[in-house]
Amino acid sequence: MARLLSLNVGLPKDVPWQGRTVHTGIFKNPVEGPRMARTLNIDGDGQGDLGGHGGEQRAVMVYQRQSYDYWRDQLGRDDLEYGNFGENFTVDGLLDDEVHIGDRYRIGDAEFEVTQPRVTCFRVAMRLNEPEMPSLLVARHRPGFYFRVIREGEVRAGDEIMRTAVGRHELSVADIDALLYLPHRDVVQLRKAVDIPALSPGWQGSFRDLLQAKESVVEAWLGFRALRVSRIVPESTTIASIYLSTSDGVKLPKPLPGQYLTVRADAQVRSYSLSAASDAEYRISVKRDGAVSTFLHTKLHEGDTLDVAAPRGDFTLQDSDSPVVLLSAGVGITPVLAMLRALKGSRREVWWLHTARSAAEHAFADEAHERLADLNAHEHVYYTSAGNRLNARAISALNLPANTSAYLCGPAGFKDDMTVALKEIGITDVHTELFGALPSINPGIVGAATTTPHQPAGEPGTGPRITFARSGITVPWREDFDNLLEIAEACDVPTRWSCRTGVCHTCVTPVLSGEVRYRPEPLEPPAAGQALVCCSRPADDLVLDL
Repeated sequence: MARLLSLNVGLPKDVPWQGRTVHTGIFKNPVEGPRMARTLNIDGDGQGDLGGHGGEQRAVMVYQRQSYDYWRDQLGRDDLEYGNFGENFTVDGLLDDEVHIGDRYRIGDAEFEVTQPRVTCFRVAMRLNEPEMPSLLVARHRPGFYFRVIREGEVRAGDEIMRTAVGRHELSVADIDALLYLPHRDVVQLRKAVDIPALSPGWQGSFRDLLQAKESVVEAWLGFRALRVSRIVPESTTIASIYLSTSDGVKLPKPLPGQYLTVRADAQVRSYSLSAASDAEYRISVKRDGAVSTFLHTKLHEGDTLDVAAPRGDFTLQDSDSPVVLLSAGVGITPVLAMLRALKGSRREVWWLHTARSAAEHAFADEAHERLADLNAHEHVYYTSAGNRLNARAISALNLPANTSAYLCGPAGFKDDMTVALKEIGITDVHTELFGALPSINPGIVGAATTTPHQPAGEPGTGPRITFARSGITVPWREDFDNLLEIAEACDVPTRWSCRTGVCHTCVTPVLSGEVRYRPEPLEPPAAGQALVCCSRPADDLVLDL
């Protein structure tokens, strides 16, 4: 009979770590007597980073005595005490390769359901002072798991653990953990995983993405390739379209509507939305407002070539029957115009909202109007020079359906204002384009100031040149950094990470040019054309989509 050996709790606190402050609840200690197991946690317990831990799906963390014995032997440590792995329940039994997602257990007066394996992050490494611990937990199939509380009640150390139900498809915690984090995934197992009702929504979403990637083929090229400038067409007083094709007539991969191209021009890297695409030609439409765009407007000619990375980006039109709002300002019209072209033949109700300074600066007015004429569409254009403004009042007056999906692109302030205006009228499915640095994912870090990316402090390096394309800086590599993540952090380039050991793939970054080498090797290499910056170094000059 399985048994609860130790009941461990701890409230979040700020902890110094590598020159930063981490707000974390991973420090748990055993308590005597009964405690109430409630929907969100055990009485007296708390989680610091609610994005990755805690909540209804991750109310109680479970780890096994048998795994403690294993790690004491493997790590040669005699100082591991119950609660050290951040678990609330230290149990005898309930091994990761025996417990299934969806299994239910009665402990004391409460009942629980297994929802997912432990979220692999750096805090367990910090707590145990074992930097490789997140990787080891996955590689050795000993992650531990989370409970959802399905009936609140008192629990205490010494309570017997009784299984009351078996999860659908009987996939173990270790199976599910390996399916997400390790290579050589089986499509049949992925289909079973997304069909487990008890599996937490976040893990279900990850498996759906993996299943979609397994079942689809996306043609693209790695790094930069030269495309020929076949035409340059003025679209307004400030915007010109550049048409790009292959020199040998080979078909171009079909991008998703809303994606962009990254180009290298005048020794700099910039990204521009695709306003149209066919098998033979891509069209980017560029507003003249900076050094690179000025170069493209004044120095580029038909017959020239541009170094271009393959189409990329997550700001894409989703298949749906719901109404759709395409909302843009100025040159922000380009990705939503591609979406409008993709809606040809659709029965969806379409709302086209565009604002420009004047008719002279309104690019693609005729093209958009002609395409809207063939759809179930509502067209609204706003010229600010005439005092006609697209603002919250104008949005409210349109009586947009609440089940609308909105796609918007334009200056940052415009996107922020429109997002707020849409949500105020009940539209929550809002998608925005982002060319600048992606929002950081630095779980648990508190008090970090936002700073414009810059060269790292200290003497300049002498190694390969690393260009952070979204942040607009190029930095020579220095050997005193262990990995690309560290040099990005030293430059205040916004970064995204969780485990810092090559497990979780939160830090996966497109490599637009160059190659990396790994130290340590990740448990699963990323797809071709991508790198895990938390455990890689440059092998030569790099251009990263950071």
